[in-house]
Amino acid sequence: MVKRISGFSKLSKQEKMNWLATTFFQESSAAKKILEQYWNADEKLQDLHDDFIENTLSNFYLPFGVAPNFVINGTDCTLPMAIEESSVVAAASLVGKFWSTRGGFYATVLGTKKIGQVHFMYSGTLESLQSYFTAVKKSLLQATENITKNMRKRGGGILDLELRDKTADLENYYQLHVSFETKDSMGANFINSCLEAIAKAFEKEGIEIVMSILSNYVPECLVRAEVSCPIADLLPPNSPIAAEEYAQKFKNAVDIAHIEPHRAVTHNKGIMNGIDAVVLATGNDFRAIEACAHAYAAKDGSYKSLTQCEIQDGIFKFWIEIPLALGTVGGLTALHPLSKLSLELLQQPSAEELMKIIAVAGLAQNFAALRALTTTGIQQGHMKMHLMNILNQLGATAEEKQVLVKHFENSPVSHSAVSEAYQKLKTA
Repeated sequence: MVKRISGFSKLSKQEKMNWLATTFFQESSAAKKILEQYWNADEKLQDLHDDFIENTLSNFYLPFGVAPNFVINGTDCTLPMAIEESSVVAAASLVGKFWSTRGGFYATVLGTKKIGQVHFMYSGTLESLQSYFTAVKKSLLQATENITKNMRKRGGGILDLELRDKTADLENYYQLHVSFETKDSMGANFINSCLEAIAKAFEKEGIEIVMSILSNYVPECLVRAEVSCPIADLLPPNSPIAAEEYAQKFKNAVDIAHIEPHRAVTHNKGIMNGIDAVVLATGNDFRAIEACAHAYAAKDGSYKSLTQCEIQDGIFKFWIEIPLALGTVGGLTALHPLSKLSLELLQQPSAEELMKIIAVAGLAQNFAALRALTTTGIQQGHMKMHLMNILNQLGATAEEKQVLVKHFENSPVSHSAVSEAYQKLKTA
């Protein structure tokens, strides 16, 4: 059966749903019911969501939670988090509280430069191209003045424009490499508009413009977050392991992620659990953040940990440096009601302040994961949190959940073990 359709985008929402349900699902009415049950009862709010993307049929919900008790640069902070994975919010909350009594997190922005490029081909000599670029550089910048006027009033705009010879990598390939300051805006539309104006002004016979586009790799839009405390403060007094031994084991785990890419990928994925959750909650682009973070992790030629650890003179120090191109104005930050609420929860941060908060979220998540891995193991805490998901999948009642949660207080949690215990309870 051919499952194709012409003019799908022109159909009404209901017509799209009818075609989808009757073409792909045996129980078409059940499929439509699932889609409709996630519609918002507020028609204006649903219309707003419908306009975010094309061919909208329903809403795909993620849980929205908060992690309280963070102290960042001396200020109390509660982090909004949108994520589907169990244990992430709980881990962040525990770590926020842990470090709140040990001086909290310290974060600083190291740079805010963003990048865009005009990619073009040119078969003439480098000398003639350089001469042409030098002659027209001022007019290229002038071509963007109407676009950059408002941004310049806010202290942003184009920082630099340079010609780059890339012919050693690809025959006849050159770039106009442009750096930007976009202040509280993520700046994608602003940067791309500037680049297209520059490309149009630069074009002449012999120059073939391939494309003009921002880069999501922004190694100079960088933030650092860190925690530190005396080694003796890392564990409670009655801990079965010595604090010095624990600190060294923790550092070893970080060092392993610096030299072993298989471990580094999972290590950094855990960091992104915290980062993406706050990025999503604040209406920012988590795909751009992910791509940039992983490119930065490989900037030295091999993929490494984004966090680092040091033990010196009895002090434990743990930190992250990560590029984060974020915005607090424009895009979904001004449209999505929960994104606006998240920014209000964070006391309406600037883009730089949000960079600090999100870097802290990543560092906290990594600390939580490494603490579990080097002590009890990751599964004990994670599977306990996952227990309720398994019970929901099995269709357990509230009373059955209560019995089984009690049962697994001192037993390992796995899907098979929970299924077996549930079946025994059902047949008892």
